[in-house]
Amino acid sequence: IETGFPWLDLTKRGLPGRDEEIEKAREAITNMGAANIPISCWNWMAVFNWTRTSTTTPARGGAKVTSYDHSLMKDAPLTAAGTVTEEQLWDALKYFLDAVVPVAEEAGVQLALHPDDPPISPIRGIGRIMTSVDAYQKALDLYPSPNHGITMCQGSFSTMGVNIPETIRHFAKQDKIFFVHFRDVEGTPEKFVETFHDLGQTDMFEAMQTYLDVGFEGPMRPDHVPTLEGEQNLTPGYDVMGRLYALGYLRGLQEAAIKVRDKEKAA
Repeated sequence: IETGFPWLDLTKRGLPGRDEEIEKAREAITNMGAANIPISCWNWMAVFNWTRTSTTTPARGGAKVTSYDHSLMKDAPLTAAGTVTEEQLWDALKYFLDAVVPVAEEAGVQLALHPDDPPISPIRGIGRIMTSVDAYQKALDLYPSPNHGITMCQGSFSTMGVNIPETIRHFAKQDKIFFVHFRDVEGTPEKFVETFHDLGQTDMFEAMQTYLDVGFEGPMRPDHVPTLEGEQNLTPGYDVMGRLYALGYLRGLQEAAIKVRDKEKAA
């Protein structure tokens, strides 16, 4: 299920009323287990989800992509929620994990925490805490459990400036990668554009080989994609033709990685 628990507005800010929201999350996890739905992709982005400053940035072949420029946002007004501090978010995350991870363990459901997108803090007065590998490790260490792990969103991690294969290995050796968003960007947290899967700053074939090497067997999807020329861009990042292109590219890389591995074994 993606995105899991979209109603946690009070919970993420640690406000009165969060216990009712958390109980709803506990019930959802229990129901997921009963229905044999094994993974929930969720995030800890308070007040608003992933955000961009443009959804019509020109790209290759007349395509449009989403982009973010923090210089356009740093002086933006506060939201109605006012200021939400990083300390507030960390305290609230610990409270939430203590309440839901035991339920996930009992239900047999993996909770796959997604990075903040963009991984920069604050935006309009709203802190962001899932913005680095170290922060992710801190979140995992708040409640060590085989059911508390991550969504390896390559685009968000690439924006952080990390080495993607090294990051995959870091979390995979802890058995913490439950779900993969296979996408890429060009740029930094302050200014980036999303890209075609063959045009970003990550060696996507090396990334695919790394998932194979570490034995990842979970779900993987392209996530955000370019809107191709001729599409209406009604759902930026999620139109059909760009998704077909991305899926074909992803499957081709999977097949190539397997063939390379098999040839190396046979040599």
